[in-house]
Amino acid sequence: MPDPVLTSQTNAGSTATAIAEALAGHLDPARLHVNAPLAPYTTFRIGGPADVLYDATSDNDLATAITTARSLGIPWFVLGLGANILVGDRGVRGLVIRNRARTHRLDADGTLWTESGAIVQDLVLETVRAGFSGLEHYIGIPSTIGGALWQNLHFLSPAPERERTMFISEVFASCEILREKGDRRVVDADYIRFGYDDTIFHHRRDVVLNATFRLTPGDPAALHRILQENLSWRGSRHPWLQVHPSAGSVFKKIEGVGAGRLIDQCGLKGYRVGDAQISHIHANILVNLGNATAADVRALIAHAQAAVREKFGYTLETEIGFIGEF
Repeated sequence: MPDPVLTSQTNAGSTATAIAEALAGHLDPARLHVNAPLAPYTTFRIGGPADVLYDATSDNDLATAITTARSLGIPWFVLGLGANILVGDRGVRGLVIRNRARTHRLDADGTLWTESGAIVQDLVLETVRAGFSGLEHYIGIPSTIGGALWQNLHFLSPAPERERTMFISEVFASCEILREKGDRRVVDADYIRFGYDDTIFHHRRDVVLNATFRLTPGDPAALHRILQENLSWRGSRHPWLQVHPSAGSVFKKIEGVGAGRLIDQCGLKGYRVGDAQISHIHANILVNLGNATAADVRALIAHAQAAVREKFGYTLETEIGFIGEF
């Protein structure tokens, strides 16, 4: 039986409280939060409440939460750092599982084992301090390990040449997943089918529980230089999340043209709907000026798509996820 669709209504007569009560028999009741606002848990700082929000603190806990929701017929969604998504103003029906499974270990040979809720930036800093190379390219990108594998995290690096895109799949060894079918399995890169902003996880409701990476020895001074150069380069081209919350790039890359360049050539930098604005720094990034709603963002997306289609004939496709009810 397939999982319930995230945006579907729960069974007639059910309420957030009833969902929490059903889950409480299987999960820690102290970590079940009813009608919990999701905006604070997204990088866009936008979104209505989840019927129930649950903090999963280990890979086993994460697997149990998903399995429980499946068995009870409750729609579910796993939330990492909340980047690359827009949560609807009406929120999310069912269970949102916040992945806070962050245990990890780094062995002397450069083998990194980590639960999927670990924050990439924390792991970058730890591995660089220990003198291991492989993750330094992704400094400053908000993501958990689960999210990094979901999208095959990438960045144009290393500095100063920036001759090619580096992918996290290059240091990936294996991961343990909870499969759509309900079983746990350790899989390799062949199973995941890494692509550009694409993996098997876009097409199947498998969930990463933990992962193993193979890092190589590196000079800490050289690695720190790469960190600084990457942060500086990224900061000059992307609005700072601490000042202007965003979901990252909104539209898919158009090879040889660039979605942001097309939007810029339409004169739309700085264009706003409500408190949602096309960034003055990067036209493929929409920012929240303080009180933007999901409706504002969707209207701004539609305006940019219409302008580009009318002027250039290109159809801009969104790459962010739309979660919940709008």
